[in-house]
Amino acid sequence: MLFVEYPKCTTCQKAKKWLDENGLSYTDRHIKEENPTYDELKAWHAKSGLPLRSFFNTSGLLYKSMQLKEKLPLMSEEEQLRLLATDGMLVKRPIVVDGDTILVGFKSQQWERLK
Repeated sequence: MLFVEYPKCTTCQKAKKWLDENGLSYTDRHIKEENPTYDELKAWHAKSGLPLRSFFNTSGLLYKSMQLKEKLPLMSEEEQLRLLATDGMLVKRPIVVDGDTILVGFKSQQWERLK
């Protein structure tokens, strides 16, 4: 299982604690140091069944400063994926990748399926 996080993010800290408390092993990846690639994001999006907008960190400073709320609807999926791949701070976190299971953000009831 891959756990993609930003260590200073309190939601990521809660998610990591949940994984540890439930005895789940994972490989930790710092999203700012190793941003998800275009190909990873494309594959995760396809497997997740989520709208692409779910992968954007809409509460982040970078998202707001780039005025993406207005720009994303005008962008193609390809353009959005390429943008996400440019900076880990644009990507919603944490992300868990476990085979075909992709979880974005942390909601413990959704994460129960990882057990």
